[in-house]
Parts: sequence; structure tokens; C-alpha cells
Amino acid sequence: MAAERRLKIALVGKPNSGKSSLFNQLTGLNQKIGNFPGITVDKRMGFCQLDDHTSAEIIDLPGIYSLYPRTLDEKIVVEILTNKNDENFPDRIAVIADATNLKNCLLLLTQLIDLGLPVVLALNMMDLAAKSGLSLDVKKLSKQLDIPVVMINARQGFGLDELKKQLLSEAIPSQRKIFQPLAEINDALNEIQKHFNLSTSYEAFQYIQQPQNLVFLSKENREFIKTIETQKNFFPHKYQGAETIHRYGFIQEVLDSVIIKSAGHEWKGFSNKLDKILTHKIWGYLIFFSLLFLIFQSVFALAQIPMDAIDRGFADLSSFLTKHLPEGPLFELISSGIVPGIGGIVIFIPQIAILFAFISILEETGYMSRVVFLMDKIMRKFGMSGRSVVPLMSGLACAIPAIMATRTIDNWKDRLITIFVTPLMSCSARLPVFAILVALIVPEERVFGIISLQGIALMGLYLLGFVGVLFTALLMKIMIKVNERSYLIMEMPTYRMPKWSNVGYTIVEKTKAFVFEAGKIIIAVSIILWVLASYGPKEVMDNARATVQAESQNLRLTEEGYENRVAAYKLEHSYAGIMGKWMEPVIRPLGFDWKIGIALITSFAAREVFVSTIATIYSLGSTDDHLTIKERLKEEINPETGGKRFTPAVGFSLLVFYTFAMQCMSTLAIVKRETKGWKWPLIQLFYMTGLAYVSALVVYQILS
Repeated sequence: MAAERRLKIALVGKPNSGKSSLFNQLTGLNQKIGNFPGITVDKRMGFCQLDDHTSAEIIDLPGIYSLYPRTLDEKIVVEILTNKNDENFPDRIAVIADATNLKNCLLLLTQLIDLGLPVVLALNMMDLAAKSGLSLDVKKLSKQLDIPVVMINARQGFGLDELKKQLLSEAIPSQRKIFQPLAEINDALNEIQKHFNLSTSYEAFQYIQQPQNLVFLSKENREFIKTIETQKNFFPHKYQGAETIHRYGFIQEVLDSVIIKSAGHEWKGFSNKLDKILTHKIWGYLIFFSLLFLIFQSVFALAQIPMDAIDRGFADLSSFLTKHLPEGPLFELISSGIVPGIGGIVIFIPQIAILFAFISILEETGYMSRVVFLMDKIMRKFGMSGRSVVPLMSGLACAIPAIMATRTIDNWKDRLITIFVTPLMSCSARLPVFAILVALIVPEERVFGIISLQGIALMGLYLLGFVGVLFTALLMKIMIKVNERSYLIMEMPTYRMPKWSNVGYTIVEKTKAFVFEAGKIIIAVSIILWVLASYGPKEVMDNARATVQAESQNLRLTEEGYENRVAAYKLEHSYAGIMGKWMEPVIRPLGFDWKIGIALITSFAAREVFVSTIATIYSLGSTDDHLTIKERLKEEINPETGGKRFTPAVGFSLLVFYTFAMQCMSTLAIVKRETKGWKWPLIQLFYMTGLAYVSALVVYQILS
């Protein structure tokens, strides 16, 4: 049997040309997300069978308009397509072009032809082109460009067989030479072409035009190019402008010769009418914020039942394993460490799936482009972009899917700032902490008989988090210096019904990325925290029951009360407890004691753990009874002052601390994954902890 041939095929094209739909059609669920070596750009790969003897690795490259990149994503595309030694250099290239906007899609194609690369032009959205009245002579277009041209509808799968057939055929580059550099720079190009053994003069033109963007060039090679530039008086911008004008002139000539009937304007009538409302300076914002409110409510409401079911399921599983597994550290680790750790990952899946379903629907319909346009001007004042709005609002539900949603932001600086500030939005995990502390220190009174003081306090905490977002974003805008300029260039696609299979692929892809990437780190940290909170010096832990029994001999404790005291004693003398006492001098200026210090440590697994830790350490019994917790916390006495432990000063100090503190290892894990390293999550952790500490210190010192 003959060995199977494996081809590497790259999908390239401008944003919104339908690349992702084609990628999904070709690969189905047989796809994965990786990253290009050494950089922070996702690499979408998938596999498909072209015929019985040939399979293909499909690489969905980031959207790009031309070989002159503006963003990190675009630089990767240029790197791959101009470096034949790159491991991702393709055997074939499929250029996906929006048939309704052909002129803007052909600039990149003409550059790839001049590089001598084997390309196939896939004219996508032919259904819309037909609707617009556009009629093309496709055979003539193929002849003019000297490349295969196929008509496809990537959303419906139309034309894929013909596309596969063309990709299977022998890779013969076009013999057409579209752009000829001016004769005055031929000497420089010849020297570079000869030095680097390049096959076309246009490759040499790219080398001398933008050596700074071709990272694969060594320092010596760049110095060589710089020397040639100086010797030959080469000015890149002069020739780049001339190239662009020449190419668009050629494209117009080709289109004039192949267009049988031009597109009318009536087919966009519905989209234009809708745009007058959805991008209106007043109605546009009202509709957008109403949609966000709906999404936010849905993420909470729809996810609650499956999240509760998952929570209950893992709790029952943990309880079952505790009862039925043999005693011993290994089995205790499984039942009390690993299983709850996995539960802490799985429980986020409903929120992630629902949020990305909404985001995908907004993108599929074309509305997301309008949101970006609408919000860009406002967000840019704070160092972000219009694409930052959805992740920030999503952060009110959970920072994890919100940070993953920042992938829609093209510009790296805008995206980094959004990732950095999103955890400052008050997520749902902070709500249990807010609820118990607000109920503890704010009177249950109403203003004008209807407005709850506790409700005002709660709303104030959410607003405080948003102020933190704007302040931090402004700070980062000033501090982060990058050469990459941020500006918005985008085309408004026509409104369309969502392709539900694409929505499904998005949900699966995002969920897999979270579970398999961030999940590994979350489990590891969960196990470490479990060990710290479960173990301490052997002699002290072994004598815990005897010590508690001796201390409680004059008390009439129930069995449950006795067990709670033992648990509290062990926690106090565990390594986590020792750390709590060790950090007490640091947190004392905030009004916190070592018991609160333990809660700060354990709640690093998840903020809501604060309540259960406080419940355990004060021997409060069931953590489900918030009223009991509140009453017991009210009774807690500060041994130094003889007064209440949870005074308004301590309570507000804690509230402000939890408003700004990171306190979420899951968020750190996902930031690490999204930024491809530990640098930014560590900076984020120290910044947010510092902000929380200073803010809590100020609040406590003023109120005490």
C-alpha cells in the first residue's frame, strides 16, 4: 500500500472573508489550538482528507490585508509566507476572498503571486454576490491571474469538492509578474537576491522593505540589508506607496475585464437601514447596553442550574469517596483535593459555554463589528478599544470566560490592558463575600422607605471595581510603550443569520481550551492548597483531639460542635494556619487577625472560599446557614480591645480588599495561558494585591 501523502495548506485572507467558516467546514471537530513558537499568537490547526491517498494539515492564519503588517498577528503571517524554512511554510495556499468586496481582497493575492507561491483563489460568499446582481467571468479571472479560481460558499459547504481538487493538483506558481520594482533599485535587489539565494526579486524587495518585521533574519543579515540600503539610498516608504498604487491599478484593470455585470446597492438596503438604528449615537448605545444586560442576566440565570448540578455532583462524589475509600493520605487527597479541584474547573463550563454562544452569535450576525465601531472612541481614551467592552461586561459574571473573550481584540496592547483590568470587575465569586460582610456591617434600613442601604453599599462596591478598571487602564496606557500603533480599520459585514455549527465549534473550542490548558494549573494549585490546609507539625496534629477535649471539658458540646472545634484547631495549626499567623503582622494594619489571614490564603483558590473558611475557623457549623454565620461573626470578640472583631472599619476594609484583590488562581491560570507566560499574571497579582492592600489600609485607618 502506497504511503499517504500529507500536505500543509494555509488559509489566508482579510478579516471577515469567511476563513474560519471554511476552516470549520474542512476540519470539523478535528482541530486544535496551539501557538506559534516564541510568540503569543494562537495557531489554529486542523486535519482533513483531500482524497483516499492524501490528507492535509490546515492552518488558519490570522486575518491580514497585505504583506505589510500592522499587528503581531499579521507579522506572524508575513513571517511564515516569506520564510521557506519556517516549519509552518505551506505547500499550498488558499486565498479566501469576499466576492462582494473583491477589490479589497486581491491586494494580498497579487503579493503572494509575486512571491512565487502556489495559490488557489476561493471566491467566497457567492450567494451574496448573486443576490447583489454581480456577475463574474471566473474562467477569465483565472486566466488573467494564471491561478486556479473556485467559487465557494464556506457557510453552506458549497464548492468544497472543487476546492479540494485544486489543492490536490500540482502546485504550479503563477507565471504572472504583477509588480516590477523600479529599475533604480535593481542593483540593490540583485545583491540581496544573490546573497540570500532568493527565487524572486519580489522576495528581495520584501527583505529590503521591512527587515524589522522578518524576525527569522539574523542580526548579521539585517546589518547586511542595512548596508545595502545605505549604499543604494533606498527609502522604503517611497517604494511601498508606489507598489500599492500599481497593484490597485492592476486589480482594477482585471476586474474591469472580468465583471460582466456590476453589483447594485439595493441588496444592502436592509443592512443600511438597520445600521441607522444600531449605530445611532443614542439608540445604538441603548440597544447595545440592553443586549449586554440580557447577556449578563442570561449567563447568571441559564448557568445557575447546571452549575448547581455540577457543584452538587462533585460534592456528592467527594462525600461518597470519603465514605467508601480506605483511609490514608492518598485516598484523602483524591476525595478532598483532586475531586473538588476538578469540580472547581468543570463548574465554570456552563458560564463559558453560554457566554461564548452569545459572543459567537453576535459575531456571526455581523453585529459585533457595529459594537466595536460604536464603543471604540470612548474606550480608546482609557487605552482600550471598542472590542474591550464585551470582555469587561462579561467580567461581572466571571473573569475566566471574559479574559478568553479578549481574543477578539486584534491589537496586542489593547488586548493586554483589557486582560489586565478585567479581574477588577466584580465577578459573581465576590458576591458571597460582599453579601455576608455587607449584611454584617451595614444596617438593614431603607432610605425613603424603599431604597435599601445594603443594596446601595453593594452597588457601590461594583462601581468601585469599575473605577479601578478605568484608573488601571489609564495607568497602563501611559506606562506601556510599544511601537505598534493602535487604530481601527474594519469593514462592516452585511447582517446574516448565524451559522449554528460555527457557534457550536466556538463553544467546543473555548471550553476545551479552558479545561485542558488552565485546568492543569488549577488542579496543581488546588492540591497544594489542600496539603497546606490539611497538614501541620505532626505532634500538634496528632494531639489535636486530646487538646480540644481538654480545653472543652467544661463546655456542653454536641458531637458536631466538637468536630467543628477539632477542625478549627487543626486548621489553626496547619501549615496554612502557620502562614496566617506569620502574615498577621503584615495584615494587622488593615484590621485583620490571623484567622482572617487563613481565609485570605485559602480563598486564593476561589474568592467564595472565604465564607466557608471563616465558617470553619470560627466553628460555626454549616456554611449554608448565612444567618448563623452573621450572628456568630457579630459575637466574635477582639481580645485586644474587648469590643467586636468585625467593626465597620474592619468590614469595609475587608470589602475594599476583596474588591481589588486578585484572589483567584483560576484567573491567574487563564491569564498565564492567554499571555503565554507567567510575566503578566505575576505583575497582575502583585499590582492588584498592592492596590487592595493600600486601599484597605486607607479605609481602615480613616474609619477606625
